[in-house]
Amino acid sequence: TAGAILKAAQGADKKLITSTNVFDIFEGASIGEGKKSVAIEITIQPQDKTLAEDELEALSKRIVENVGKATGATLRS
Repeated sequence: TAGAILKAAQGADKKLITSTNVFDIFEGASIGEGKKSVAIEITIQPQDKTLAEDELEALSKRIVENVGKATGATLRS
């Protein structure tokens, strides 16, 4: 469910991630029968420093991994 996706994304780093929201859900033959595409928005607000590019990439990877483990979802390319 979209709620499970948001919860898993938030769990990647509860201090840095201040909000998660679904902004689009798409279902159609182009993505496969019984599948849906869920687009989420994540707000990241570090309190003590500006994040470097490698830190943002690591956080992004953790988010994708958490969502995949919790829901079986995959990142569309």
